[in-house]
Amino acid sequence: MKAVLMEEFGGVDVLNIGEVEAPKPKQGEVLIKVVATSINRPDLVQREGKYPPPPGDSDILGLEVAGTVAELGPGVDNWKVGDRVMGLVGGGGYAEYAVAYADHLMPIPESMSFEEAACVCESYITAFLNVFMIGEFSDGQTGIFHGGGGGVNTAALQLSKALTPSSKLIVTAHPSKLDRVRELGADLLIDYTETPDFTDVVKEFTAKKGVNLILDHVGAAYLKPNMNSLAYKGRLVIIGVISGIKAELNLALMMVKRQQIIGSVLRSRPVSEKAEITAEFTRRALPKFADRSIVPIIEKVFPMDQVADAHRMMEEDKHFGKIVLKIS
Repeated sequence: MKAVLMEEFGGVDVLNIGEVEAPKPKQGEVLIKVVATSINRPDLVQREGKYPPPPGDSDILGLEVAGTVAELGPGVDNWKVGDRVMGLVGGGGYAEYAVAYADHLMPIPESMSFEEAACVCESYITAFLNVFMIGEFSDGQTGIFHGGGGGVNTAALQLSKALTPSSKLIVTAHPSKLDRVRELGADLLIDYTETPDFTDVVKEFTAKKGVNLILDHVGAAYLKPNMNSLAYKGRLVIIGVISGIKAELNLALMMVKRQQIIGSVLRSRPVSEKAEITAEFTRRALPKFADRSIVPIIEKVFPMDQVADAHRMMEEDKHFGKIVLKIS
């Protein structure tokens, strides 16, 4: 099969198209003929040699796939050959065929294209997990999503508007992305280039109560304003550390306000946990995609042989929503 390969770690120039043996599905797995996948920031980190795949998973890039079932592994009886599916993979998405655990797959609604389906699993499941399952965000609450315009944060905004329509959402974003974030329903927009410390703005918006949930991928630089912006019993869910990993924390404030700081990753979770997360997402969120209440936001679809350009677009951080890689 054709796949995106790397002979070494480094910049976008290390990516090339080559031929490798197609994988075989093992117990509980399904072989998928991949139509489309998407570019996610962990792909870039793995390309640089800083984020190895979990033991036993493919070292080919790609964390999600959309396509059709090509072969069933032993013990799989909940899918059949030809089914349209989308799902999480531990690696291997940038290839003509990939294997996934049967319980990590979801049916692609008839209303969705393969390109749209390729956007769902990594970003939307990550957002759903951290906002609703871990963050316990509910209707009537107020949240902050940092970095509006990226895949996970646009997903979090869309999911929140669909599942908790009475919630209030504050989004920090680059000025070039503010208008599009506003169109998604953000209640308050903060230009992070002008207001790196958003504490006062948040206090004014919430009548000094603070917010119930913050979804953050920035890390160290935002720890202080995040904690100052949290309400009593508020939850800070950290899913990335692009600004660094070390910062000073006021433990007394955290204790008095009974705040929680929760770290979260998706890729390295046990197979059984991913199955439970996928099942809950399928139950609660997938109907919103089927009826087009939520439509994945695609910045651009690249053919497989332009994978370097797709990675370059993500590195430049000028995209809004998802970058898709068309495989076949």
